Amino acid sequence: MNRVLAHTGAKYPIIQAPMGWIARSQLASAVCEAGGLGIIETSSGETEACKAEILKMKDLTGAPFGVNLPIRFLKDDAIMRFVCEESGVKFVTTSAGSPAKFVGPLHEAGIIVYHAVPTVDAAMKCVDAGVDGLVVEGAEGGGFKNPEEVGTMVLLQAIRQRTDIPLVAAGGICDGKGMAAAFALGAEAVQMGTRFVSAKESPVHENYKQAIVDAKETGTYVLNKKSTPCIRALKTERTEKIHEEGLMPPDTFTRILDLYFGGDMEAAVGLAGQTSGLISEVKSAGDIIAETVSEFFEIMDRMAAMASARSFG
Repeated sequence: MNRVLAHTGAKYPIIQAPMGWIARSQLASAVCEAGGLGIIETSSGETEACKAEILKMKDLTGAPFGVNLPIRFLKDDAIMRFVCEESGVKFVTTSAGSPAKFVGPLHEAGIIVYHAVPTVDAAMKCVDAGVDGLVVEGAEGGGFKNPEEVGTMVLLQAIRQRTDIPLVAAGGICDGKGMAAAFALGAEAVQMGTRFVSAKESPVHENYKQAIVDAKETGTYVLNKKSTPCIRALKTERTEKIHEEGLMPPDTFTRILDLYFGGDMEAAVGLAGQTSGLISEVKSAGDIIAETVSEFFEIMDRMAAMASARSFG
């Protein structure tokens, strides 16, 4: 059996990324109901609100779901203790730091742990720490990035050469073609962020969704490469200025909610991946997942036929 499906309990090996403020019950439950794995974010730092969102998931869907614990952004261990003791969650992704101190308590609570990694070195440290799987984050993805950019195609192969642990491919994937490519390189699941930010059930403003739909494949910048955090975001007048100056000002994220939910695309930076250039329409989570799965198997059937005939097409 596919090991990621065994670990998550989801119908399909498609995971929704844990975008801060966005990846809450409205979106995550829609992904779960469609057969994917919805993930509730905690990177917003709104601990009580995130707890409430986790509990709300139980009312919205009977399907399994997960929680993300971004280590560097957690004020204390309150949310981890909640996840271990009160949430009923059985799958957690960790990110933004070393998972070493988290793996033990999470495993003791019977929770599967996957850690997000941007490099081979980080991946091997996580394997040594005892994680159950890895989310392999290529440079194509939106949000917080490693300034030393490595694309998903190379990173997946490099990590698979070093370990047999289950891998989830993230970055540059928004459809069945990307999913098929990821599986060919050793992944057993994919994680999609930008595709779900633009979903009908996503809580963000329509201006943000439309900006993703309108973006070209060159429609994002990697910003702040000489400092932290390094991010990938949509091209706007604001991000163009940051790109030219090289560093993000301290107030870059101050009005992020005005962008996400107020629709002011110059209020902050709209995090998004290069798949913006592949997304041409706002669709429901159900349609996104169904079309991704259908396209994946169509490609697999074609590849199987080529292999059977020992032909390249």
